[in-house]
Amino acid sequence: MAKPLKRIVVKLGTNLLTRGGEELNRERMADFVRQIAALREQGKQVVLVTSGAVAAGRNAGVPSPSGKGIPVRQILAAIGQPLLMRTYAEFFAPFGIAVAQALFTRTELERDGYLNARNTLLGLLETGVLPICNENDVVAVAELQQIGDNDTLSALVANLVDADLLAILTDIKGLYTADPRSDASATHVPVVENITREVEAMAGGAGSASSIGGMATKIKAARMATAAGTDVVICQGTIPDVILSLAAGEEVGTRFASKVSRTKSLRDAWMASDLARGHRIIVDAGAANALLKNGRSLLPAGIIGVEGTFSRGDTVEIRAVGGDAFACGLVNYPSEDLRKIMGKKSSEITSLLPESFGDEAVHRNNMVFL
Repeated sequence: MAKPLKRIVVKLGTNLLTRGGEELNRERMADFVRQIAALREQGKQVVLVTSGAVAAGRNAGVPSPSGKGIPVRQILAAIGQPLLMRTYAEFFAPFGIAVAQALFTRTELERDGYLNARNTLLGLLETGVLPICNENDVVAVAELQQIGDNDTLSALVANLVDADLLAILTDIKGLYTADPRSDASATHVPVVENITREVEAMAGGAGSASSIGGMATKIKAARMATAAGTDVVICQGTIPDVILSLAAGEEVGTRFASKVSRTKSLRDAWMASDLARGHRIIVDAGAANALLKNGRSLLPAGIIGVEGTFSRGDTVEIRAVGGDAFACGLVNYPSEDLRKIMGKKSSEITSLLPESFGDEAVHRNNMVFL
């Protein structure tokens, strides 16, 4: 029996949104919006990772730059991104759904940037706003800044928000034993138990000229997401009500099941992280009780000790005074600042520190209990 889905990341590719042409297809976009709205009516949370900014920019009614390469894509993305968002906002409005734009580069998904992005996306979901994510092509010039494609971004976002399912919608049925467009003997693969070299070989190389990511990048995304505890489905986005079918657990496309629980994967990451350096927060009995029994966030008022030197976004161990570690989490404040605000009310943070990152020392969304 499929596990219940609370949070879903949906990735829409350029070819799907343009129906293989050079401009966005409004009818198809509206249908995807209708399905996502229906999921929200079922009480599910959805994050949308969308391509299409370059296609929107190419058909914006302004002079298009000549040539090819990154500079041209950046210009087209800069023109098209607000048009893409405006279209989504227009389609979601009749359903009473507000949308928010989230643009990322790789450097923004590391360390405290990761924490900022995670807190923002989870905050949007908690308030009922639908996040719409894309790579920030305009500023991602250097290789180290580039995420590379929206397939990879969708896996990173699934990790950020602890998604139960990542649905990568494309223009073919899913993974085949070979490229079905050139090999008539290719057969569809409904389930992948393990992503082996043989599976990667089936994926082949890049996709069409109008998109960056082919099946190879989708397999890479599936590997990243399943390793972090998220199930992945790669499937044809043109199937009627495909998003609703996936959310209902129907067998569509190619499914990659996660082998680990999200808690276990986070715990393994914690055990291999900075905790060996002695990054530790000691809390009083009241705070420990609030965390363990009531699922609360850790506030500065409950902290009675800070051990080690760490930065905002580092992983820290949380333990009760005189006891063992019972949790770990991503800390909102560096150790130097925590020592200044520990034992204080959250309302005092702004008077004690030059900059506030919220009321919590460790937010409950960024905490794992051991």
